[in-house]
Amino acid sequence: MNIALLGYGRMGKSIEAIALERHHHIVLKVSEASDDFDFSTTDVAIDFSIPTAAVTNIKKALDAGVPIISGTTGWLNDYNHIIDYCKAKDGTFLYASNFSLGVNIFFEINKKLSALMSTVDGYSTEIEEIHHTKKLDAPSGTAITLAEQIIEHTNYKNWTLDVPVSDEIPIKAKRIPEVPGTHEITYNSEIDSISIKHTAHSRQGFALGAVIAAEWIKDKKGVFSMKDVLNIG
Repeated sequence: MNIALLGYGRMGKSIEAIALERHHHIVLKVSEASDDFDFSTTDVAIDFSIPTAAVTNIKKALDAGVPIISGTTGWLNDYNHIIDYCKAKDGTFLYASNFSLGVNIFFEINKKLSALMSTVDGYSTEIEEIHHTKKLDAPSGTAITLAEQIIEHTNYKNWTLDVPVSDEIPIKAKRIPEVPGTHEITYNSEIDSISIKHTAHSRQGFALGAVIAAEWIKDKKGVFSMKDVLNIG
């Protein structure tokens, strides 16, 4: 499979290594926002760029009829626009806030736990996420996904990085050198606390998941998620 890497930072390089191990070919590497893409030999594009470049990258791939997956966060105000654009182009698009196979299982556990916690009173909820200091957005896309899942099953209305009001889930976003990613959800009461936690030990899990998603999405049409790739939920 011929892969275009849109974004060639640390994640892009990790994806390249995994893709080569799985006998794929990297035919395009874009390290900065550019108007000069040649997708003529590309089977699938993988976008791990920056928030200001993601929408342009995704559209260019869709314009060229190339399936594209994106793990870039911080651009999701334009998500619905991209979905409409993909459908209008009869294209193929998959977005995930986190491509780690373990994190996507963690998402399912989070949904189940939040549904269970919604049946009891006296617990407050908080989320903590820790990432490396080069991560550009806060909170992480994964933390937002976790918060949105909890909101769906509880009386919370929103999340916040600030001091929460009664219907907001507080998210603590910490930036520490060389931390790939940690996410923890805690339910606190006067009696006890319940926590679930995912800790990434390296970027390899994210890179592997992205390559698996690219393998899965090739030759498909439509809008997908990692739940489709993993057949879960």
